[in-house]
Amino acid sequence: MAIRVLLADDHSVVRQGLRMFLALDGEIEVVAEAADGAEAVALARRHQPDVVVMDLLMPNMDGITATTLIRRELPDTEVLALTSVLEDASVVGAVRAGAIGYLLKDAQAPELCQAIKAAAAGQVQLTPKAAARLMQALNAPPSEQVQALTERETEVLRLLAQGQTNKQIARTLSITEKTTKTHVSNILSKLGVQSRTQATLYAIRAGLVATSS
Repeated sequence: MAIRVLLADDHSVVRQGLRMFLALDGEIEVVAEAADGAEAVALARRHQPDVVVMDLLMPNMDGITATTLIRRELPDTEVLALTSVLEDASVVGAVRAGAIGYLLKDAQAPELCQAIKAAAAGQVQLTPKAAARLMQALNAPPSEQVQALTERETEVLRLLAQGQTNKQIARTLSITEKTTKTHVSNILSKLGVQSRTQATLYAIRAGLVATSS
C-alpha cells in the first residue's frame, strides 16, 4: 500500500518539482497539494495522509502553526518540515511543534523519498550536524525527568534514538507493538516533549546514544 503524502508549499513550481520526484517512486502517492498552512490543515483533515511535507514559510498560516494543529488533531499523520537553510530558527519551531524531521529544499529525489518513508514508519533520522544545532536551541529536561524513566523506557528511548520504528523496537525487546507505543507515550509525557524527534535529541544529550558522522 502506497504512502499517502500531502505537499504544502506556497510556490507551485516547488510543489510540481516535488510531485515529479515522488512520482518516480511507486511506494509513494501524492494525494493533495496545499498552497498555505490553512489549506494544509484543511486538506490533512480531509485526506488524513501518512506524511505531510510542510514548507515553513507560507502565507495565511505558517508551517509551524499548521504542524501544531495537524499533530494535535491527527496523531497518526507525521510531518516533515521543509526549509531552505539548516540554520533557520523555524526548523527548531517545527520540531517543537511535533515534526518528526525536516528536509532541505536541495534534497535529491532518493533522499526525499527515503525521508518520507522513514517518517511514515515513525522513524527519526537526524544527521549529527542537524542534531547538534537543534540541541543548542532546545532546552533539555531536568535530569530528574530523564532519571524518572524506568529501565525498560530507557531501553525504548535508546532504540528510538537509534532510528528504530515501533515495530523494530518491539521485535528487538520481544514485546508487542502496542506495548511499545505505550512506552513511547510514557517517555514523551515524562520528558515533557511532544515528538519522537525531541525525545531523540534529549537521548543524545543524555548520552544514551552516540551520534556518528
